[in-house]
Amino acid sequence: MPDLPEPAPEAKPGSAPAFAYGEGARVSESFGQTTVEVDPDGWIGLLESARAGGYEFFDWLTAVDEPPEAFAVVVHLFAPVSHAHLLLRTRVSRADPRLPSAVGVFRGADWHERETFEMFGVVFEGHPNLVPLLLPEGFEGFPLRKDFVLAARVAKAWPGAKEPGESGHGSPSRRKTLPPGVPVDWGHERGT
Repeated sequence: MPDLPEPAPEAKPGSAPAFAYGEGARVSESFGQTTVEVDPDGWIGLLESARAGGYEFFDWLTAVDEPPEAFAVVVHLFAPVSHAHLLLRTRVSRADPRLPSAVGVFRGADWHERETFEMFGVVFEGHPNLVPLLLPEGFEGFPLRKDFVLAARVAKAWPGAKEPGESGHGSPSRRKTLPPGVPVDWGHERGT
């Protein structure tokens, strides 16, 4: 892990706290929101530096599926004294999505890492209890990955409004399409 410089002195109320982002950090600003991105080996150092720099409130952690090669793990922090917001981000390989756990820095990361593990398959090494949280026992797959097949609407007809022509009377029917995320050959018998 790279050595991070000492955090800057505490910010004055009304201004964003300044702290050392660390070597290799990439800082950007969009719509007034500061985002700091680091490689996975600088993840914990960045979280520790942000906390020491005044961003003491852990808001949330999640992943973003960025096919074909990676997941972005994103944390939102808040500085209660200055009312400043900060996004921290790193990217982990899709082939082996592993990242050190943030629970040692922010206790509130516990639930969020469990959810991210269950929904995306990102393993948080060193997490005290990385077990399924929301899905039923025996559930297979990671439902928030973009390659997860959304088969529910194919297996059971949608009870809502029908497409034109599906009611059996009225206007001519349109070509039937599958819901987004469902492969073309899903649910169809072969050879018919």
